[in-house]
Amino acid sequence: MFLARRPSREAIDHFLRDSLALPVSYGPIGVVNGDAPCRDLDEAIVTIGRGRADFDRASAALMGWRQFEIGWVETFPCHPPVEVGTVVAVLIRHLGFWSLNGCRVLYTVDGIDRVGFAYGTLTNHAESGEELFDVILDPESDEVKYRIRGTSKPQAALASIGQPIVRVLQARFRRDSAMAMKRAMAESGSSGVAGQDRVPTG
Repeated sequence: MFLARRPSREAIDHFLRDSLALPVSYGPIGVVNGDAPCRDLDEAIVTIGRGRADFDRASAALMGWRQFEIGWVETFPCHPPVEVGTVVAVLIRHLGFWSLNGCRVLYTVDGIDRVGFAYGTLTNHAESGEELFDVILDPESDEVKYRIRGTSKPQAALASIGQPIVRVLQARFRRDSAMAMKRAMAESGSSGVAGQDRVPTG
């Protein structure tokens, strides 16, 4: 849903209610989770800490949706529960207009050295695809990594026409999200280890 101005909270709540019964707009679910080749995969990986304590802090930040605290993207509810089936409205401020996009949490990752979740787009989202957010504790280097993996294609006509701009915004989101996680770690007392970052712009 594209809008000329920021929607009211009432309009956002109405959008959320309408989204509850909508199906996901792509398949298969889990397409970005794993090592199998994925068509048009976008990925960003940054080091945000070191050791088990930083991993625990990073996990808490991720599950609190701190990676979305970037100013021009908001989730409604603000801090939704990370549970399979949770529906989220993502409000994005573009170049002079806004969009509301429906997503559903489809699976979670809960391992000893990896924690995260993925959501998939609903049929009222401008794009069609899946995005995974996770934090990983590297057993060899002891570095804590934040990773975003996603794949998408245009679903709305306006998104298709403006696909070059969409790609720029997606790359900007990955960069800003990584910075948001670094800020969250600094605020929580992380060791703040810097490492080799891999944040593709494409």
